[in-house]
Amino acid sequence: MIVVTGASKGLGRAICERLIEKKIDVFGLARNVEEVPFTSVSCDVSSYESVKAVAQRLKKESVKVTGLINAAGIASMNLAVITPQSVAQKIINTNLLGTIYCCQLIAPLMLRNKQGSIINFSTIAVALGLKGESIYAASKAGVEGFTRSFAREMADFNVRVNCIAPGPIDTNLLKGITADQINNIVSRQIIPKQFKPDAVADLVEILLDGRSDSLSGQVLNVGGV
Repeated sequence: MIVVTGASKGLGRAICERLIEKKIDVFGLARNVEEVPFTSVSCDVSSYESVKAVAQRLKKESVKVTGLINAAGIASMNLAVITPQSVAQKIINTNLLGTIYCCQLIAPLMLRNKQGSIINFSTIAVALGLKGESIYAASKAGVEGFTRSFAREMADFNVRVNCIAPGPIDTNLLKGITADQINNIVSRQIIPKQFKPDAVADLVEILLDGRSDSLSGQVLNVGGV
């Protein structure tokens, strides 16, 4: 079973649909799962107790968890000095602490099987230092640092931990960002094009299976930097 956060929309939804297409069992987590057509449960990843309840349920039901994909995330494009404290806190709580909580509480379900793959999500904004995304980039830079260290902690248990850092992907996360802003970011990538969610789903597939058994603690930038 692959646990996927942010499963109701965007990259999380696209990843779930790809895995289901490949006959891989998925357990989705999202704040709102009313219109999610696959196995899922309501969960706020920024809440330790909410994630803990999910982990306890999976353990109680003896679910064999072989993968965790931390796709839940929020963004706010604004200058740091005019970003409300509540918005900054929400970004850090969801993107960074949400990833940490899920790894802390769900990774142990893989340890007994001595195998697993964890995929966290960052952003190209970290590598490019994008204007107006400093708080968002800070939260994701934390995810990258956590990924590298957590990969070493999990290595003895044969659990790999990697990170995907996409450029602008055609999802709802880009709402409010103009075409000129998107084109400016894309132009700074090694491969200057805007990718579809399928490109990320391709990487997820590889990181989940044996083709990537030599990779851990890595950050893969979609589009290249």
